[in-house]
Amino acid sequence: MAEISSNFIHNIIDKDLEDQTYGDRPVYTRFPPEPNGYLHIGHAKSICLNFTTAQKYGGKCNLRYDDTNPVKEDVEYVTSIEEDVRWLGFQWEKRLWASDYFDTMYECALKLIKKGKAYVCDLTADEIKNTRGTLTRPGEESPYRNRTIEENLALFEEMRQGKYANGEKVLRAKIDMASPNINMRDPVIYRIAHAEHHNTGDKWCIYPMYDFAHPIEDAIEEITHSICTLEFEDHRPLYDWVLQELDWPMPPQQIEFARLNLTNTVMSKRYLKALVDDGTVSGWDDPRMPTIAGIRRRGYTPEAVRDFCERIGVAKANSTVDISLLEHCVREDLKEKVESRMVILDPLKVTITNYPEDMTEEMKIENNKENEAMGTRMVPFSRELYVEREDFMEVPAKKYFRLFPGNEVRFKSAYFITCNEVVKDEEGNVVELLCTYDPETRCDSGFEGRKVKGTIHWVDAKTAVPLKVRLYDYLMMEDENGETYINPESEKVVEAFAEPSLKDAKPGERFQFFRKGYYIADSKLFSKDELVFNQIVDLKSSWKK
Repeated sequence: MAEISSNFIHNIIDKDLEDQTYGDRPVYTRFPPEPNGYLHIGHAKSICLNFTTAQKYGGKCNLRYDDTNPVKEDVEYVTSIEEDVRWLGFQWEKRLWASDYFDTMYECALKLIKKGKAYVCDLTADEIKNTRGTLTRPGEESPYRNRTIEENLALFEEMRQGKYANGEKVLRAKIDMASPNINMRDPVIYRIAHAEHHNTGDKWCIYPMYDFAHPIEDAIEEITHSICTLEFEDHRPLYDWVLQELDWPMPPQQIEFARLNLTNTVMSKRYLKALVDDGTVSGWDDPRMPTIAGIRRRGYTPEAVRDFCERIGVAKANSTVDISLLEHCVREDLKEKVESRMVILDPLKVTITNYPEDMTEEMKIENNKENEAMGTRMVPFSRELYVEREDFMEVPAKKYFRLFPGNEVRFKSAYFITCNEVVKDEEGNVVELLCTYDPETRCDSGFEGRKVKGTIHWVDAKTAVPLKVRLYDYLMMEDENGETYINPESEKVVEAFAEPSLKDAKPGERFQFFRKGYYIADSKLFSKDELVFNQIVDLKSSWKK
């Protein structure tokens, strides 16, 4: 395991260990997703933080599903979450469900009622909202706040038995309607929901609210440090109040950190679900999506994502990270791992007029110039080839060293080639270049004569393999006013030609397309009949340290 750098959360844990705050108990964390959508790159930061913190201290980390809302949850999401956690390289101590604790939570609610710390309220959701007050004005006490303990116990039991409709009654904590923290103004801790639950069936028609369930779940599991994102900071007094009123020994402590915000990226499960539902994307694992499933299919590696999460660190203040840093981490991870291949995305035909028509040679090319241990391969070369259209310019710009009439360049690992004539169609479009080669300049012949400034890649037309390549731009963009919009040009599919070895690629296999970037054989669409590749990242990084 790589060394895990310290942060302010680890400093708190170090102090707790020194003070023996939790006695001999190990450091225990948890990752508690709600199974109501696929996880995104922001969740990856939380996964890495919770699991690596446990690893650093020789502790444990649970995977716990926050399934207190039966209306939004689905087994499909559970499966995807577990795949994501494993893909990132982590294994949970226990897989648990908040719903496993419904009986205990109900007993805890009864305990609060008996202490005079909770009451059944008949106000509607809008009425509760309207009487909660503002940051400058205290809330108004509910007319049902002073019901007797006996009356509250009887009403709560009737709620449990299904006597009331959704929204007709709620159970509220009895705290302080004048508290400067609005979350402490008699928050709702149980609501009625007549809905089938995936785990408990129709046993319950009342369900705990997250702010009530969360601390109890942590306490039952003997979590020591409940790490969550910054939006829960104002909820911490309620977290502590629940455990204090329940007299929980050695209660866990909640610690908040800044969530991950990325440029050109929306990280809201609700918004991402809308993109899936309205067909803007092909699914949760569309390679343009910031979901972990999406970036996995796009070709990002778990090592790169973990490196990214380590680099951005753990802070107490919100900020936005440039997405080019994530892309930089992907390049850094792939550059010595994957083999290169020559692929032409926008083909222009080249005919070498003085090359024998019936001859084919094999050219030796290194598989990875960053890693000699990956060896070499042989690539066919003959009279008719394809080059990138951008590697030709009829009227060359200043300092343009590639193909133009009269210029000589090196074809990678092959010969010096001179462009002599340009063939155009009836509309004046360039469709072919007529060139000649110098047979003395073969790359592995030891030729040390004249020098050329340009080297370009190529594909042998006779043996070329057709590919379908999906090129990507950011799904979300910002206009000049900072407004986010869906980029209509976020995906472009091109028909390309590749050297023949790519026909043996396997789904999920990554390559560097020489001079272009990194690509992956699509895990769903790639087949022997249709070779579909997804662009992972460009070859060059825009990120600066």
